[in-house]
Amino acid sequence: MNIFWFKRDLRLIDNDGLRAAIDSGRPLLLIYLYEKTIWQDPHYTSRHLNFIKESLRDLKARCVGYSLKLHCIEAETLSFFQQLFDKFDIDSVFSTRETGLDVTYQRDIAFGKMCCSRNISWKEYQNNGVLRAIKNRDDWRNSWYEYMETPLADLPDGIQTQPPVETLEFLKTQFTKFKLETPEHAFQKGGRANYEIWRDSFFNERLAYYSDFISKPESSQYGCSRLSPYIAWGVCSVRELYQKARADQQKSPYKRQLSAFISRLRWQSHFIQKFESEPRMEFQAVNKGFLHLSQPLNEYFVKAWKTGKTGYPLVDASMRCVAASGYLNFRMRAMVTSFLTHHLFQHFTTGSVWLAGQFLDFEPGIHYGQFQMQAGLTGTNTVRVYNPVKNALDHDPEAIFIKKWVPELRELPIPLAIEPWKMTMMEAQLYHVELGTDYPHRIVDLKESRANALEKLYGFRKNSVAKSERLRILKKHTIRSASEKDDAKQI
Repeated sequence: MNIFWFKRDLRLIDNDGLRAAIDSGRPLLLIYLYEKTIWQDPHYTSRHLNFIKESLRDLKARCVGYSLKLHCIEAETLSFFQQLFDKFDIDSVFSTRETGLDVTYQRDIAFGKMCCSRNISWKEYQNNGVLRAIKNRDDWRNSWYEYMETPLADLPDGIQTQPPVETLEFLKTQFTKFKLETPEHAFQKGGRANYEIWRDSFFNERLAYYSDFISKPESSQYGCSRLSPYIAWGVCSVRELYQKARADQQKSPYKRQLSAFISRLRWQSHFIQKFESEPRMEFQAVNKGFLHLSQPLNEYFVKAWKTGKTGYPLVDASMRCVAASGYLNFRMRAMVTSFLTHHLFQHFTTGSVWLAGQFLDFEPGIHYGQFQMQAGLTGTNTVRVYNPVKNALDHDPEAIFIKKWVPELRELPIPLAIEPWKMTMMEAQLYHVELGTDYPHRIVDLKESRANALEKLYGFRKNSVAKSERLRILKKHTIRSASEKDDAKQI
């Protein structure tokens, strides 16, 4: 018997590992494991779990159409497989590679060792163009496009791979069934059916607004694809979206928008590849020259940031929005990260775990790659210190987003809703908004905090370790030209 283990690939369509497991011809057991030790990690919250449950319900129903049955079980990986390995003759375990947090990385290392000790083959399949154990990116771009152009791994008809009856009885008597009921909630719902609704509305309607709305905190909720949760949890694959977008380019009047969308699919894989190659960025600066950068913890700052009470309306609106909806567009994600790590000058780990728990589309590789870059810890990118006032003026000029999520400012004229500290005493009385009571005072001065952050970050970039690390990072994580490859040989 073989086993297919669903992880962050909750789909039947374009699942290479599942197709290979079926093609093996052996009786096949399909399982999903709810692991308490994994879900106790603070990166994960109930909004993620509900999305998973909804996706699993849909997946189970779709399995029936292929004469397959998915078993969702509450069990720890090593304990579960050990019992199956002891009881039954298992030839191979199939799964899709996961570029995950340290908690899943360590689990997979332990599972691999267990399989090896028992002479059981664990066959992991590539996910979304991300490669394992590569030394540099010299051929990565070509490899990504080649993978995206290969045919989708669809399932054949007439599948005859049911596991033995005694296996099913063993599962029923020895393990607890993972219950898939979910409460009503305001977040995007999981599952292939919901993915298809969002996909079709994007390509058939919302795509027209993609480029114009992508940076707008309010309009982006309509104009962006909103497909990222389905990609992150594997309800769909990047390859199928890539091929859908490429096919539509032949007939669509929105070729520029489709090109931008395809580019972002590649960047999605690019950041996950960085995390795959250097997972320690979950805990520390990727550029080791910044490991001793002093950023003393200020619990008041961190709490104000998390609760949306910094005194900067666009920051506060963004933090309240993501806590309530699970969604925030890319520019606002970058801005709140910059505000925490630059203006408040807090270590990125004071907010990275909490913010991961808010994003419905939490993808470890993208999350930590972006945190490192926005915090200025790579030593390779220009340090971008986002100004929340300028971003409000540029992207929420009518304060629609601000007034939606910071209702205490709704009665203020637009300029004061963006910069409430400019209110006179008479205006405060007129609009019934008292700073420090109805809405907090600014916790930092932007000009001073920006200058402080840049001085310290660029100061650290001058040390010998940071300079050496910069070359190492460029060599490992960037796609280099032919001349750059020749130069690298001299390093």
